[in-house]
Amino acid sequence: MVTVYDLGSYTFPALFKHSVSCFKDRPALSFANGKPLTYAQIEGLVAHMARVLYRIGIRQGAKVAVYGASSPNWGASYFAIVNSGAIAVPLLPDFTSGEVQTILTHAGVSTIIVSEKLKVKLDAIPSAQVQNIIRMEDFCVLRENGKDLVQSTLTGNDKNAGADLSSPLSVSASVCAAASEDGEPLPEVAVKEDDIASIIYTSGTTGRSKGVVLTHKNLVFTAIQCQTVHRVNKMDKCLSFLPLSHVYEFTIGFVMQFLNGACVYYLERAPAISTLLPAFKKVRPTVVLSVPMIMEKIYKNKVVPTFTKSELLRRLYRKRFFQKIFHRIAGSSLKKLFGGRLKFFGIGGAKIDPAVEIFMKDAKFPYAVGYGLTETSPLLAGSNPGNTVPGTIGPILQGVELTILDPDPESGVGEVIARGENVMRGYYNESALTQAAFTTEEDSCGPGWFKTGDLGKLHNGMWLSLKGRLKNMILGSGGENIYPEDIEFVLNQHPDVVESLVVEDEDGLVALVQLDEEKLKSRGLLSSVGQAVEDIKEGLLYKQEEILSEIKYFVNNKVNRFSKVGSVKPVTSFEKTASQKIKRYLYNLRGSKKK
Repeated sequence: MVTVYDLGSYTFPALFKHSVSCFKDRPALSFANGKPLTYAQIEGLVAHMARVLYRIGIRQGAKVAVYGASSPNWGASYFAIVNSGAIAVPLLPDFTSGEVQTILTHAGVSTIIVSEKLKVKLDAIPSAQVQNIIRMEDFCVLRENGKDLVQSTLTGNDKNAGADLSSPLSVSASVCAAASEDGEPLPEVAVKEDDIASIIYTSGTTGRSKGVVLTHKNLVFTAIQCQTVHRVNKMDKCLSFLPLSHVYEFTIGFVMQFLNGACVYYLERAPAISTLLPAFKKVRPTVVLSVPMIMEKIYKNKVVPTFTKSELLRRLYRKRFFQKIFHRIAGSSLKKLFGGRLKFFGIGGAKIDPAVEIFMKDAKFPYAVGYGLTETSPLLAGSNPGNTVPGTIGPILQGVELTILDPDPESGVGEVIARGENVMRGYYNESALTQAAFTTEEDSCGPGWFKTGDLGKLHNGMWLSLKGRLKNMILGSGGENIYPEDIEFVLNQHPDVVESLVVEDEDGLVALVQLDEEKLKSRGLLSSVGQAVEDIKEGLLYKQEEILSEIKYFVNNKVNRFSKVGSVKPVTSFEKTASQKIKRYLYNLRGSKKK
């Protein structure tokens, strides 16, 4: 296990130097269908990009945005920025032009490293605001000091101007070749542990993006401590398909892997079944990080239908003894689907459906659950595949303090609060929000604890389970605490429900559900082609009401009397964050409803 004593300090330059020295000729970063770049080649790329940044005037403390899909050059760009003492501002690929402009303005960013695919989104932003643009694929400077350039490249000539940008593999090879020829030395920069490494803008469930200020120590400390949950070594292969601009994938799926000499593989195209399955087969990863939605879809669309095809199978599947056997059979096939070598399938970013977790446990699938926030770099608690307990998160991360603020005397549930070297410095240029995010002397725990906003419980003082978001909790008419997430888990078990959201209006609880269109079609809803249009509409509306009534009956038979829903309403789809959480603030049925 790598420690801070091996690095010398909790900084990215120290981590980078250590890994390049220890794993120089080992594969480091790659595309799933490409030849991996070695740690030595990555060192050349990073030095190369650092020279580009220096030439266009980036100095210590300057801010540089990184805007693109996950790739080897994304990681090289990040290291080039932070190793130079500058500050990286990662942007989620699905941010709109307006969101990008708002963030660049708020953070005071005028330089951006952008992928060719996303560059078009910058056209709507005034050139006076984006002074410098560097293309991520080949490190070509497209705009310098507000002036657009035709074929300016990282070496000041057109060596890479002819690179085929549609082929990320050839581009990486081209840039590496150019990097080996560019040996211009740069001034040394002293980077300290408390220097800012990143300002990460969240795309959260509450609406407004906030710039989370994370130091070198925050991120490197967390990457080191994550080894206490699961050990990674130079023989590991990590297949990465979540955005690197999300701190979960960045810290655990990139920094922790790089720290230990593993090789990280990226997709050439957006993650989908058509791209993921061949990648799993090709790479045969040992480490994968995911969000709950991936496994929930596999369980609901593949596992359950397989074992409920006939009345006999349905009866057997309802028996716990046979259910375990069926799950074990499915688990064997699932491991092969992921390449057959998987040792660690980390799930984070949102709470997982209990039924799905029971399936993975029965199947002996090597899953692990983690919990954290952007503000905590991110991990606070987590299990490894050997000690998962369904319905819980796991032990508190070593080196982190975590407790429950004002727990309920009976249930033990209260707000989860944390402190440690992983906790953010604050929100960028938001002193009031920063102050509100931490406890004060008036709180029972004293000042300085970060308030997560999550409701949870500690078992034996060290094992965490979560109940839901504090802001989501609904107070019943008799003072009961109602947790909408618990009701949503039940709703999502209905075969016709893709996803759900429980909110309240003036009359009580309302379940918003996204229905499974494909299943409804297969049941004959849309098959009456010969009918008149109006007849079809009437038939669909009637059938939909029938299904919604069925869903209401289904959920109300499985929850306690305080959690029964008064109505079920359909939605076409839910708007989500990068970690696939539903943006709850858009579905407020009390007062003015947002659409």
